Amino acid sequence: MFDYHVHSEFSIDCRVPIPAMCRAAIAAGVTELAITDHVDHEPADPGYGYYRAESYFKAIENARKEFEGELVLLAAAEVDFNRRTIEQVERFLSQHDYDFVIGSVHYGDGGEIIFPEYFDTRTLDGVFLPYFDEIDAAIDTGWFDTIGHLDLPKRYAPKTHRTYDPATFKERLAPIFAKLIANRMSFEINTSGIRQTPKTSMPGPAIVRWYVEAGGRLITTGTDSHAPQTVGAGLAKTLDMLELCGIDSISSFRKRQRTQIPIEILRTAPSAVAV
Repeated sequence: MFDYHVHSEFSIDCRVPIPAMCRAAIAAGVTELAITDHVDHEPADPGYGYYRAESYFKAIENARKEFEGELVLLAAAEVDFNRRTIEQVERFLSQHDYDFVIGSVHYGDGGEIIFPEYFDTRTLDGVFLPYFDEIDAAIDTGWFDTIGHLDLPKRYAPKTHRTYDPATFKERLAPIFAKLIANRMSFEINTSGIRQTPKTSMPGPAIVRWYVEAGGRLITTGTDSHAPQTVGAGLAKTLDMLELCGIDSISSFRKRQRTQIPIEILRTAPSAVAV
């Protein structure tokens, strides 16, 4: 199994060293692990200026030596995107060589989506539609390998806004799917929603099925773990869901180059291969 969304002490919201996440991945049967620490360019974000690239890459190098033959460890990043910071994001990505990069939108029109007060004066349309506009812009750049948690707002919606139905946004998602397919960019199945408030992955099976019907086949899987005990959580269930939706392989990356690995092979838990 591949866990391509895991955080470590290089993210402001995590204190766990990379080796601890590696040990947890091996115990969970994960064969490829991407440490995707937050890279925040929004000045209002608590993580602004926190990420230390040089130290991160050194820690990855050391962990690769420690776990050689047991685990494929990818140098990766979850890069926050919004159009206010597009120049900073472009500059950052031009300066660093990763195996894999997630493009994630955490800020909507006028604030950060993860806070309940963001929803106070907005309808679900008023939250989701500007959010999808930022997703569109992220895809247009062509800078990312995958788009993180495609319907993120459902994770943070307060009780007053928990009427979310993906079918409401099916028409809006269609051009997003078309752009993803044209750019050979994937979106992730983020399993954190399974163990948290939505009780379903981000996105869930309905959106995956519409993507497949549009001709899409490129998916990455990740737990969005900030603690060792959740590394690998929900991945086996997600593989079942993806097969039912018509996805038969998962994306694997080395140096930003994608290879499709059949789900049938992933189920056999092959031994790790060196990066």
